[in-house]
Amino acid sequence: MRSLGTLLASVLTAGLIATLLTPPVSGAAPAQQTAKAAAPDRPAVIEKRVIGKSVRGRPIVAWHLGEPAAPDVATVVLISTMHGDEPATRRILETLRDGAPVHEIDLWVVPTYNPDGLARGTRKNARGIDLNRNYPYAWADLDGSYESGPKPASEPETRAMMRFLGEVRPDRILSFHQPLLGVDTDTKRPAFARRVARKLDLPRRSLTCGGVCHGTMTGWFNHNFKGAALTVEYGYHPSRRRMTRVAPGQVLSVFDAYRGPRSLEPL
Repeated sequence: MRSLGTLLASVLTAGLIATLLTPPVSGAAPAQQTAKAAAPDRPAVIEKRVIGKSVRGRPIVAWHLGEPAAPDVATVVLISTMHGDEPATRRILETLRDGAPVHEIDLWVVPTYNPDGLARGTRKNARGIDLNRNYPYAWADLDGSYESGPKPASEPETRAMMRFLGEVRPDRILSFHQPLLGVDTDTKRPAFARRVARKLDLPRRSLTCGGVCHGTMTGWFNHNFKGAALTVEYGYHPSRRRMTRVAPGQVLSVFDAYRGPRSLEPL
């Protein structure tokens, strides 16, 4: 008769072999997908994705909110801080990320698109390039405040956002800026622009860059995709209350979405 130690070793060995030889269950999620569940401290978040890194290696993070599996909901991307000296509007996106779950929308928020510029307090990225002049649509070799880079999509931040938007293919994009105070009416979907201006309580204005807007993210997206991208400008110093208490709900109302507790699944 085998000793207890020998029997136990045999059982453990057999269990290990069975584990190694058993194929994974069909449809099982890879390990990296387990992070998609809502975190207790951020119940609105269903996924965190690093879409790329800045020139200085800082991560560019997109946060997935809402109900992507719900029928007939719009896929929306909100982007802020493309220019590092325009930091106020990122609070709108951070409030949505850190608040209650979001309903009736498939929503991605990128609160800080230009982390190097934000760290330096400058419009441009760490190589001195204006990211909103670096996109490969109507690109031109610009200098000065609107330095467009040595070639289209030369910057890692630009390429990261292009890849991300190409994967997500949103129905709508709102790109938040400062300080021109208005919603662009010179855009792909004028009716949508009017709705955004009304919901956000902002004036409508034509943001034509004094002629042609070269190499902009919205121009590139509108030219290449079915969805529509729109520029939204707040003023120089919008109040913290407006950015955190008022604007987040207004933005959701544009898409008939709302925030509230996540309902329990039926038993």
